Amino acid sequence: QVQLVESGGGLVQAGGSLRLSCAASGRTFSRYAMGWFRQAPGKEREFVAVVSLSGGSTYYADSVKGRFFISRDNAKNTVSLQMNSLKPEDTAVYYCAAGAFSYSLGGYNYWGQGTQVTVSS
Repeated sequence: QVQLVESGGGLVQAGGSLRLSCAASGRTFSRYAMGWFRQAPGKEREFVAVVSLSGGSTYYADSVKGRFFISRDNAKNTVSLQMNSLKPEDTAVYYCAAGAFSYSLGGYNYWGQGTQVTVSS
């Protein structure tokens, strides 16, 4: 069992940066790939980024590639998402998830409650 709690969301102007964090409970954190997803109002939840168990491999959605960077610290049971050059279309609730190294929602077993990111134009 893994419990996930996101933090770091907020309101930022276009072009700005935010850093999201996700703290995981339990001793099995390093057994899971960690992903970030987002869901905008009226839209389906979509993949953003994933990092492998060791942190050595990452994969990003095309819409965030080169702007967002995912990392993890297995000693601290945390995963982070550094978001740069933010755009209004990045506005969404952001969720972290634990599971397989996948861009599919179905690949993840555990989800956080989400944190709101709002980018103003």
